[in-house]
Amino acid sequence: MSIQILITDDHSVVRKGIRTLLEDEVDMQIVGEASDGDEAIAFLSKTIPDVVLMDITMPRMSGIEALKVISQQYPKVRTLMFSMHNNPEYILKSVQHGAAGYLLKDSGHEEILRAVRTVVKGDLYYPPNASSVIIQHLVLPNNVQRKEEKASPNKKTSIWNKITSREAQVLTCLIDGMSSPEIGERFGISPNTVANQRASILRKAGVKTTVDLIRQALQEKKGEN
Repeated sequence: MSIQILITDDHSVVRKGIRTLLEDEVDMQIVGEASDGDEAIAFLSKTIPDVVLMDITMPRMSGIEALKVISQQYPKVRTLMFSMHNNPEYILKSVQHGAAGYLLKDSGHEEILRAVRTVVKGDLYYPPNASSVIIQHLVLPNNVQRKEEKASPNKKTSIWNKITSREAQVLTCLIDGMSSPEIGERFGISPNTVANQRASILRKAGVKTTVDLIRQALQEKKGEN
């Protein structure tokens, strides 16, 4: 089955160029085009593609705002951000809101094809220029934080800062009262995987029951706001 792709960009010339690039590939099919985030979300309400190629800077709803909606409402859709800007803020927001990858518009033909085929398999695609930004702004600050925690052992770290982004999604679902099968269906994973993630969250929180976990998570979330 071919990879179904939605192209979202406010410039028709860019959309046409991407369509020309991808539509000759035997394993890819362009199922639609959108000129902004609003149109992309409207399209997804009727047709669910495998991959959304999403520009970031667009009128009305931006690519980042659309990404937030897609990650929450269509978690099985893989969003590949496609931008002219090697902007650290854009890259970090893409990561934080669930993008499967990030490409610059001057990327070569082969890299674009490789990115699409990579993310549709469930993997992430962040080329070296984006990965270096992520390391500098996310990994290194976390190392500093861990050193500070060792220096101040009495300071308790919130569970929300201990868990992964997927575990945070699972925890949010638990707070909403969803069961493991329901969570698994939402994210396209097995109930056993959900159970493993739940066990990991409990261990990191230092509690034994889901009730205690939810109580702690809500208290710490309230304290951060």
